[in-house]
Amino acid sequence: MTDARSPDLPPAPPTSDVSPWVGLAGLAGLFAWIVLCREWPSLVDAFGLPGPRARLDGPHAAVAALLFSTLPMVAISLLVDKVHLRPSTGIDWSQGRPVHETIRISLTKLVGLWVTWALLAGAYAFGRWYWDGQYLFAMEVLRASAIPLVVLSIPYVVWLDRYMIQPRDHSWHFGAMLLGREVHDFEEVKRHWRAWIIKGFFGAFMISILPPGFAAVVNADFTGLLANPAALGMALIGLLFVIDVQIGTVGYLVTFRPLDAHIRSGNPYLAGWIAALICYPPFVFAFMGSGLLGYDYGTPGRGDANWTIWLGGHFLLTWLWAALLVGLTGIYAWATFAFGLRFSNLTYRGVLTNGPYRFTRHPAYLSKNLFWWLSTMPFLVVNASPNDAVRNVLGLLAVNFIYYWRARTEEEHLWHEDAKYRAYHAWMSEHGTITAPLVRIKKRLGVRVRGFEAASAPAE
Repeated sequence: MTDARSPDLPPAPPTSDVSPWVGLAGLAGLFAWIVLCREWPSLVDAFGLPGPRARLDGPHAAVAALLFSTLPMVAISLLVDKVHLRPSTGIDWSQGRPVHETIRISLTKLVGLWVTWALLAGAYAFGRWYWDGQYLFAMEVLRASAIPLVVLSIPYVVWLDRYMIQPRDHSWHFGAMLLGREVHDFEEVKRHWRAWIIKGFFGAFMISILPPGFAAVVNADFTGLLANPAALGMALIGLLFVIDVQIGTVGYLVTFRPLDAHIRSGNPYLAGWIAALICYPPFVFAFMGSGLLGYDYGTPGRGDANWTIWLGGHFLLTWLWAALLVGLTGIYAWATFAFGLRFSNLTYRGVLTNGPYRFTRHPAYLSKNLFWWLSTMPFLVVNASPNDAVRNVLGLLAVNFIYYWRARTEEEHLWHEDAKYRAYHAWMSEHGTITAPLVRIKKRLGVRVRGFEAASAPAE
C-alpha cells in the first residue's frame, strides 16, 4: 500500500485564530505577579510600604493573579492581533446604532442573562459539594461577584448591542422565550444553556483549585531543592500546574465578544459531555482516585508521587525521570496557555493550529496520560498483590480510553463547526509530527481516517 501524500495540502497548517504572543503575554504577567508575591517582604522593607511583612500567598492573591494574566493577553489581542476587528466577532464598529433602536433587544437579553445567573446560583445552592472543602472559596468569590456582575452587565449589553450585526444572540432567544413577547428559536436557547452550563460548572471548579497551588509556588524554595531531583521535579510540576490552572481559569471567565473570545458553541453531543464530566468533581470520585477506575491501589504513595519512592535510591535515574515528568507537564501547561483567552472544555471558540498543536491535535491529553503512567507506575505495588497490579493497569488503561473518547467527541464537534478545523485536521494527518505517523499506521491497517482524503471536505 502506497503512502503518497496529498499534493493539495499546503506546506503549513491554516493560520491559528490565536497568536502565540497572547499566551506568552499572560505567562509573563503571571510570573511577574508570582515574583512580586514572593518578594513582597523585601519590597515592604525597602520602600516602607504598609501591610504585612510576609509573602502574599493567600487565596485572594491567587485570584489577583488572574488580573495579571488577563491584562497582558487583552492588550496583545487588541493592540497587536486586533481581534476586535475580525468578522468572527459578529461586530461592526462602524454602524453604532442609537440606543433607542436596540434597547428593547438589550432588555430582553438582560432578562435572559439574569435569569440564567439566578438558576446557576440555585444549582450551586442545591449541589452539596459546592459547600465543602475547596469549593467554599469559589462560592465566596462568586457571591462577591454577583452584584457587580449584574450592575456592569447593563452598560456592557446596551453598548455592545449597538454594534452587533445580529444582536439577537443566544441570550436574547432565552430572554424572548421567558417573556413570550417575540418569536424565539429553541435551538438558540439550547446553545445559550450549553455555553452557560460549561462556564458555571468548570468556572467554579477552576476558581476552587486556584489557592493551594498558588500558595505552594509562592512559598517554594527552589534553590534549596537543587540537590534533591525528586523534590525539585515535584516543585516544578506544581509550578506548571499553576500556569495551567491560572490561564485556564482566565479562559472560562473572559468570554467577551469584542475580544473574539466568546463561546461560539458548546459541544452538542451527549457523549462529549459524559466523557468530560467523568473527569471532574463530583463525578470523578466515582471513577478515578479511589473510585471504580482507581489505578494506584497498593502503591506506596497512592498518587502521582510514586516515582519519587521507587526511584529514590537511584540519583541519575531520578534526575532523568524528573526531567521527563517536568517536560510532559510543560507540554500540558503549554497546551493550555497557547489558547490565550480562549481555553475551556466542551466549546468551540476558534481553531488553534500553532504551539504544541503543530505536533498533535491533542497535546494536553497525550502528555497528561503519559505523565500518569510514568508518575504512578501502577504496575508496581508494595502489598505483593498481583490482582492490585493488574487492576491498576486496567484502570489506567480505562482512564486513557476516556481521554481518547473525549478527544474524538471534541473533534466531532469542531469538524461540524468550522472548515478551518477540517483543513487543520487533514493537514495534521499528513504533516503532524506525532499525528501523521499514527495516521499512516492506521491506513496500513485498513482503518478509515477521517479528513485524510480532502482538506476541504464538507461538513457531514
